Amino acid sequence: MNIILLGPPGAGKGTQASRLEADRGMIQLSTGDMLRAAVKSGSPVGLQAKAVMDAGELVSDEIVSGIIGEKLGTLASDQGVIFDGYPRTAAQAEQLDAILASHGRTLDHVIELEVNEDKLVARIVGRFTCANCGAGYHDVFKQTKVADTCDVCGSHEFKRRPDDNEETVRTRMAEYRAKTEPIIPIYAARGLLARVDGMGEIDAVTAAIEAILDAG
Repeated sequence: MNIILLGPPGAGKGTQASRLEADRGMIQLSTGDMLRAAVKSGSPVGLQAKAVMDAGELVSDEIVSGIIGEKLGTLASDQGVIFDGYPRTAAQAEQLDAILASHGRTLDHVIELEVNEDKLVARIVGRFTCANCGAGYHDVFKQTKVADTCDVCGSHEFKRRPDDNEETVRTRMAEYRAKTEPIIPIYAARGLLARVDGMGEIDAVTAAIEAILDAG
């Protein structure tokens, strides 16, 4: 099964993708993670991406699609895939169809995590992670059990993403509305779109996604 998780930054796509990986053995393809891995590997497409990012520019659709295609080529044909953060534009949506077809795959579901922007800002601005093991926390919703101590590894060092501030988050939301929301009607017209309340409890969101996938 090949699915897309849609939603603005912070909607919970990564969390839900991780659960699907654990529960169903699917593979999460996060463009951000794959770009970083490609840059680190020094592969030709990674060097291209690094040059663009170092110049402060957005990585082109062609580079992103190339990385997606390369990754799919390493997976077994029956390995389910979750696209997280891709496609972001109508052009990428077209390219994804071509990439999937070239690997003998088809798109099964597009699941949009619907959110409230103001509540989402509060969710993102308050999050932080353990600098040692990467466990995630939140100032309000998921504090450490012992102050300044990671529940998982006991480290006392934490970090926040520099772009997890209100101004940046609202800019990213505006970009999502302008560039990514227009692809939603495309998938709705193809009968692939389902919507889930992304502001619900994590378990409730997971259950709603699982129900969509189980329905076929």
